[in-house]
Amino acid sequence: MDNSIALPTALAVILIIAGLWSLLVWPPYLIEAYKSPKARDEKGAPTRYLTVNLMKVSTSMLFGLVTIIVGFRALMG
Repeated sequence: MDNSIALPTALAVILIIAGLWSLLVWPPYLIEAYKSPKARDEKGAPTRYLTVNLMKVSTSMLFGLVTIIVGFRALMG
């Protein structure tokens, strides 16, 4: 059974670049969310603001990683 992904090289490279973009852009955003006064309540517990941003960033980074993997698999044939 052949599980290879047939994509033109240019599209595979675009997928890799898009995945790298996600892995590079989102971590600083999460750091800023952690530093925000909205991130913790008066007792120091995480707020919904922090939870939503953590989920948004982790999901985007996971999709970025998968995008890179698909791009590299397409390049490898």
